[in-house]
Amino acid sequence: MIGTVRNVTGGATAGPNPATAELLDVGAVAGLLNCSPRHVYRLADTNRMPRPFKLGALVRWQRTALLNWIDAGCPAQGKGGQQQ
Repeated sequence: MIGTVRNVTGGATAGPNPATAELLDVGAVAGLLNCSPRHVYRLADTNRMPRPFKLGALVRWQRTALLNWIDAGCPAQGKGGQQQ
């Protein structure tokens, strides 16, 4: 979805709707998978789901990667987060 986003100088730019963020935190991923946040970290630590991105101290998962992983039947992931 495309919406209007304000840039740093206050002008409007076209961009993704903030309500449909592409990067999800552990709480949103846990809600998507219907499990606890701790289980999400366990899945990520054992390469059983797509790897998260680290943005400083923040850990985020890409929504499209998670949805594709779910559609594929949740296969185990390789070292780089790719399907084996």
